[in-house]
Amino acid sequence: MRIVSLLPSTTEIVCDLGLSHELFGVTVECNWPAGVRDGREIVVGTFTDPSMSPADIDAIVRQRVDAGLDLYTLDDAALARCRPDLILSQDLCRVCAVASGDVEAAVERLACAAVVLQIDPQSLHEVLESINTIACAAGVAQRGADLVASLHRRLTHVATRVAQKPRKRVFVLEWIDPPFGAGHWVPDIVVAAGGEPVVARPGEKSIPTTWAEIATSAPDVVLVSPCGYGLDAAATQAQAIEHLLPNACEVWAIDADAVMVRPGARLVDGVEAIASILHGISDVPQHVLRRIR
Repeated sequence: MRIVSLLPSTTEIVCDLGLSHELFGVTVECNWPAGVRDGREIVVGTFTDPSMSPADIDAIVRQRVDAGLDLYTLDDAALARCRPDLILSQDLCRVCAVASGDVEAAVERLACAAVVLQIDPQSLHEVLESINTIACAAGVAQRGADLVASLHRRLTHVATRVAQKPRKRVFVLEWIDPPFGAGHWVPDIVVAAGGEPVVARPGEKSIPTTWAEIATSAPDVVLVSPCGYGLDAAATQAQAIEHLLPNACEVWAIDADAVMVRPGARLVDGVEAIASILHGISDVPQHVLRRIR
């Protein structure tokens, strides 16, 4: 099978299933496993550049969405060179990837016979089920079942360890300018780690909040987890807004791309990492978490 992935998360899942040799096209934002773009067609670029601030990115997103313009575009020529049998797409977030409707239109333009599989999980449970969905579509159903079973075992282990411990109030900051609380599966990650999410929208889109609302929620822990950024950038952003957060709370930066915002197997790493700072059940994984105060 020839697979094209239009999401960093589905690229990770394909590789987790041992199908990297069947992956022919990815996006410019696919960066895990390391080197995953090497030798593959880049079928989707990005609308941002490293010089843009969070406020700049928010402004251009709002302008383009309000004008009915796309944030991402498919490279038809690159997609055609992939000659795909299976294309993994989404309609969950216009800011994250090309919408499935645009992909289907491209498939029709190219007279391509590929199946377009839409992956739109809203919760942690649905994220794990999406692994099975991709595995079945790619003809490796048992690999998917085995991987998902192993992830559930890890979640059960954490749940057992934190079951009798008091739950700290946790605010996850998904964007700093303007501030956004967490939505979709991120509150589920906090609950699975033994925390109580505040200013959060489980299973729904994240929306802007205010620093006053965050303060009123009285978090014990703030996780600065800016979507699209790794640990170093998250730490820099956390330091920039630390003075806006309640004095009494702990502030941590977390590698959002690795363990929070990409709906794949590494979200379970996120559960384990957060449980380590909330309840001390294991050493804090320094490669994804950094304490700011």
